[in-house]
Amino acid sequence: MDEKLTDMTTELDKFMKNKDTSNEKTETLVNEMLKSYQEHPVSTRLNVTNILNRDTLIDVLQKIREILFPGYYDNTRVRAEYVRYTVGEKIEFVQYHLTKQVAIALGTLEICEDCGRSYLMQKAEKIVDEFLDQLPKLRAILATDIQAFYDGDPAAYSFDEIILSYPGLTAITIYRIAHELWILKVPLIPRIMTEYAHGKTGIDIHPGATIGKYFFIDHGTGIVIGETTEIGDHVKIYQGVTLGGLSTRKGQALKGVKRHPTIGNNVTIYSGTSVLGGDTVIGDNVTIGGNTFVVRSVPADMKVSARAPELEYTHGPSQGDKDTYWDFVI
Repeated sequence: MDEKLTDMTTELDKFMKNKDTSNEKTETLVNEMLKSYQEHPVSTRLNVTNILNRDTLIDVLQKIREILFPGYYDNTRVRAEYVRYTVGEKIEFVQYHLTKQVAIALGTLEICEDCGRSYLMQKAEKIVDEFLDQLPKLRAILATDIQAFYDGDPAAYSFDEIILSYPGLTAITIYRIAHELWILKVPLIPRIMTEYAHGKTGIDIHPGATIGKYFFIDHGTGIVIGETTEIGDHVKIYQGVTLGGLSTRKGQALKGVKRHPTIGNNVTIYSGTSVLGGDTVIGDNVTIGGNTFVVRSVPADMKVSARAPELEYTHGPSQGDKDTYWDFVI
């Protein structure tokens, strides 16, 4: 019995000694982190009341999608005789939560650092009301996008398939929602929304881009559309396409400058292609082949393609030359 008690006492002493050492290490780490917060304040938000709730914004996005596509993203059946009430409830949800988040976002602006809460809420309410007024227009333009997906993709067998499963339509829908908030000069929130879509779909559309009707993204992964891009009607782009800037070396000095291309109507851009530069204008009815690099304007009705790479075919290693044959393992 005494031997067991001695062993327990020894173990307790070891535990307390280790705990003291652990506490010292923790205290040292805490001090180092506090020092880091002082040295790098750009990534620190202390004593700040205006903190956006990203989860709330995603919930708001979901409700807006349910309003735009009734019956598709709801967890239960939406009955036609009750749709007036369900839509009204969802609009109230968006109005309440989005107004609070917009007010917080407005408070992050330098010109509003000292603005009163009541002023920010009044301004946010006005913005959200203007945004909600655009929802019928959004439904109308999204209907053209859905039609473009169906007409342009022989693998699409129904509108339901497009709305429920196509990442391209998800990205376009969220972009169009965010773009309306961008037009209303709401800070932060539009970018949070489109980056959420980017993470979900692999399609990166800046909310500042201007995109016309009947826009079709096929497959979509790896597409990048920059802030000052302008896209006309009936445009189709494939996976891996970049509509970007020629250079960002000037950094913030380029803010507000037209640095991304303008794409005309009825243009098709195939996979792996980059179209770069604010002065680059792609005319109407142009087709740009895959894996091309375009930094100059293209007149209307043209076809652009890269010269095919020169391929070499062999049946196997020639005698004494093992370097002419490879085994590929995928």
